[in-house]
Amino acid sequence: MQDIKNPSMSVASEVYYADGTLMARYYRENRSPVEFKNISPDIIHALIATEDARFYSHHGVDFYSFFTSILSTAKGDRRGGSTITQQLAKNLFETRKRASQGIIRHVPFIRTIVYKCKEWLTAFKIEHVYSKNEILTLYLNTVPFGNNSFGIKTASLKFFNKTPDKVTPAEAATLIGMLKATSTYNPINNPDRALDRRNTVLGQMYKYNYLTKAQYDENMKTQVTLDLGFVENEGQGDSYLREAVERWLKKWCRENDYDLYNDGLKIYTTIDPRLQQYAEQAVAEKMKMLQKRFDDLWGKKNPWRDSNGDEIKDFVLKAEEHLPIYQLLQKKYNHNADLINQYFDKPKRMKVFTWQGEKDTTFSSVDSIKYYTRILNTGMMTIEPSTGEIKVWVGGIDHKYFNYDHVNQAKRQAGSTFKPFAYLTALDNGFTPCDKFTDQPVSIKYTDEGKDQVWEPKNADFKFSYREMSLRWAMGKSVNSITAQLTEKVGWDKIVQYAHKCGIESPLKSVPSVSLGSNDVSVYEMVRAYSTFLNKGKKIDPILVTKIVDQDGTLLQEFTPHSEQVISEETAWLMLYMLRGGMEEPGGTSQALWEYPGLWKKDNQIGGKTGTSSGYVDGWYMGVTKDLVTGIWVGADDRSVHFTSSETGEGSHTALPIFGSFMQRVYADPKSGYTYGLFPKPWVKITKPYNCPSPRIDTDSIAKDSLFRPIDTAKVHKDTVSGE
Repeated sequence: MQDIKNPSMSVASEVYYADGTLMARYYRENRSPVEFKNISPDIIHALIATEDARFYSHHGVDFYSFFTSILSTAKGDRRGGSTITQQLAKNLFETRKRASQGIIRHVPFIRTIVYKCKEWLTAFKIEHVYSKNEILTLYLNTVPFGNNSFGIKTASLKFFNKTPDKVTPAEAATLIGMLKATSTYNPINNPDRALDRRNTVLGQMYKYNYLTKAQYDENMKTQVTLDLGFVENEGQGDSYLREAVERWLKKWCRENDYDLYNDGLKIYTTIDPRLQQYAEQAVAEKMKMLQKRFDDLWGKKNPWRDSNGDEIKDFVLKAEEHLPIYQLLQKKYNHNADLINQYFDKPKRMKVFTWQGEKDTTFSSVDSIKYYTRILNTGMMTIEPSTGEIKVWVGGIDHKYFNYDHVNQAKRQAGSTFKPFAYLTALDNGFTPCDKFTDQPVSIKYTDEGKDQVWEPKNADFKFSYREMSLRWAMGKSVNSITAQLTEKVGWDKIVQYAHKCGIESPLKSVPSVSLGSNDVSVYEMVRAYSTFLNKGKKIDPILVTKIVDQDGTLLQEFTPHSEQVISEETAWLMLYMLRGGMEEPGGTSQALWEYPGLWKKDNQIGGKTGTSSGYVDGWYMGVTKDLVTGIWVGADDRSVHFTSSETGEGSHTALPIFGSFMQRVYADPKSGYTYGLFPKPWVKITKPYNCPSPRIDTDSIAKDSLFRPIDTAKVHKDTVSGE
């Protein structure tokens, strides 16, 4: 009786954007329960007229119908005698499951009597506990309609894009008609049979006076018109966001004994749908352009190259060997290389991703490997440091074809976006933004794994200006030689400590090159760490979910970000001032943002850092405004595939344009909630000198990275970052 009073039903969990709109669903059985008052009387009437005309006069079992069905079956006219209540017992408690039948299931006639008795007993119990309307509601919420639709609400939305209270008699008859055989009478796959079955149901409704003659005639003339739009808009399919939320909730569900796919949870995220849309638009716009640039650069040549620029001859073979099917083929063909190669070379019809939409083509497995290896991908995340809320999460260019999430699953060399942690370490240990170093060759001796090493980093343009520069200028211009000198002064072990303090969790190899981004980190970590500067020196644990409620609306958990003061407010503010140097200092590496006029209204300020790993494998941009921190990575999934020059592959030409396009869209929308403005004024008294303007430089404009004009008119296109 306890099970009857508290039936367990598999209910889809729903994920919502920050504004309450549906983002995605998790389900094994796609079900959304609905109350009786929200079900059209036509659905109720169609169900009773077709499945159980004496529903209101029996107590769970209709013996009259049962015996007449036996007589009909004996005469060759098979028809069911189960009541709606019995069917509910079968659906809800699976009374015919093999596991619940014991040894008797092996005896053909007896087993039928056993499960019939179980249904009868359960039906009597159900009628004892629930009213007739409650039974109808339970039945309609549990019954399967095919196409992975469980319950009347899911089915009416899926087939007619209507809630159950809005369907017409003809639509109600179509839905109820499917219950006899969901595949046979499916209006998508078998429209003619569905129409015939619908008409039968309408006939039953007329027979039992649920429709007048006029209503019956009118609905019989109506065609079955489906509206499948809801399937596309529901967002129930897989996406980077949906998987990110699932990973984020995995520990919580385990600790609190909830099943995300069965328990009907309602999960409210921090994701801003406007910003998410603008980010996805910016990614699509710029990545399409970058892919064309990449394809034009390589043409028909294979782009997989070793460190010397030579093509990797066995690249495709190695890629084949990493495929799950390769081991199966080895067993099937007894390690016969010729037969395995024949399999991979055999053309087959397939759909492939393109920036012009999904495309039908004929590819062999080898063709497919070569095609997808050339495609560039990206990861992008935006956070609001003051709240710790993640506002944007773009895990890649297309989840259907590229499942790997480039926000927190992928880790790549950070390049020069890691340099700020060297400058942070310096500022927090006695240095000031105005302290000066000379751009000149550097040679650093160190020991790595017991071996004596020498590190002699080059600048991005392979030149040294021998110019004395302030730390702010050096970071804004991203000068490797000065960053290396600073690393030697403060110690690379200490830089690793400060990076971990701010939120980098990946293991960092403590070597001098750490300050130029030689370690692999995720976009998520970098955004989190940069947020410390805008959050007054407090490291935050970003949140992706604000609250979880159960299907009855009871609050289960609210989430608030944990924060910890890890650097002083003075140092944090000075780091924001340093990051502005990318726009304001001569040759600053963020100055390609001048190409986006929508960013520079009302004295708006933006700070940022570009980054490029060795060989132009990874392009990064970390952008900071007065409200938001955004991190973007661009590159190919295989590190041997990349651009070949600073003009094509540096972070200022790959990742930075996505940031510019994104923020331009955000600022253009007054409803976004994010406006132009200056960075915050110092939160505390600044004790260190920082206002030390760099000199105007007039040099040969042909020289790389030498062009500089006053910042209100500057449009500098060269990125000086390459963290090697």
